[in-house]
Amino acid sequence: MPLALLALAIGAFGIGTTEFVIMGLLPQVAGDYGVSIPTAGYLVTGYALGVMFGAPLMTVLGTKVSRKQMLMALMGLFIVGNLLSALAPAFAVMLIGRIVASLAHGAFFGIGSVVAAELVAPDKKAGAISMMFTGLTVANVVGVPLGTLVGQSVGWRVTFAIVAALGVIGLAGIARLVPDMPKPEGVRLRHELAAFKNVQVLLAMAMTVLGFGGVFAAITYIAPMMTHVTGFADGSVTWLLVLFGLGMVGGNLIGGKFADRALMPMLYVSLGALAVVLALFTLTAHDKLLSAVTIALIGALGFATVPPLQKRVLDQAHGAPTLASAVNIGAFNLGNALSAWLGGLVIAAGFGYTAPNWVGAALAAGALLLAFLSAALERRAGVPSTVVTGAASAEQRTAVHH
Repeated sequence: MPLALLALAIGAFGIGTTEFVIMGLLPQVAGDYGVSIPTAGYLVTGYALGVMFGAPLMTVLGTKVSRKQMLMALMGLFIVGNLLSALAPAFAVMLIGRIVASLAHGAFFGIGSVVAAELVAPDKKAGAISMMFTGLTVANVVGVPLGTLVGQSVGWRVTFAIVAALGVIGLAGIARLVPDMPKPEGVRLRHELAAFKNVQVLLAMAMTVLGFGGVFAAITYIAPMMTHVTGFADGSVTWLLVLFGLGMVGGNLIGGKFADRALMPMLYVSLGALAVVLALFTLTAHDKLLSAVTIALIGALGFATVPPLQKRVLDQAHGAPTLASAVNIGAFNLGNALSAWLGGLVIAAGFGYTAPNWVGAALAAGALLLAFLSAALERRAGVPSTVVTGAASAEQRTAVHH
């Protein structure tokens, strides 16, 4: 794998850390600014909305420059946003800083996925994408726990200053290691938007929303579930999330490896197994050992879907994949928001803290049904799921292969 993937993974590590570390620092931030915990929660919501709307916006703006230049600009935006959060004199300013940082998220992963895929041979594209996303998964194992510890020990502002420094390292790595990729000739906004007329692109994005939504239906409410149902102490939630992160790392790498060999079968297995494990979580949540194993499996199966789904979008939007790739990253965040809302509804309805697991199982099962539908439509059209037919596109003609 090219060293340029390391630079992309470092950037992904910083982005993953800043996205999730705030959840462990909300009490400290709320206390410093004198706001309630629910109000501080807008720092999470604002970031997610920024990713959803920022992904297409920044990607469209990026069509005017080369991909390397755009990746560098996005890391610059990420640095500015985290510095603003670290130095914010008021809560409103910190919220602005979070939104500024979030604008880089979707476009970075979207454009980065295209760049990663172009850096390697066609039969290694999903593996290259998974290498970049490894930075995001490792962030949940290392970055988030350490960032939370630092924030609780010496102050949350230090955490965001460190994250900004990670952005500087990522920016330097991209500048040094990512090769210059000229802006594709003949590809304009209307070409990028045309990809959304392809039903297969829309189905892949819907699978992303439902599949990843299934994961976060359970994980969003993992703290009250583990403490009130399983009987873990409050301090145990941190290492349980580390287990989830370790599962994410393993699943991401496995998904990337097997998606290059058999993409759709990989989706069938991972989504089907995810639905079963989430359903079983309503039972295993009552046992400490079984719940810990289940949490790791949810992380592994959930992230095993990421490389194949991202590659699926790239393959199906092969004429102009950049915008579609970035919007698919926003779809992950839409799935997070949707599942958290649905999980909250069933808890509020009195079904208990394990009820979101059933919601997650239903969402994952829905994603599996969409995968079967996608493959059936493809067979009817006579197009193999692992082969992109047609003449080389404008973007493919300018692709850089190593």
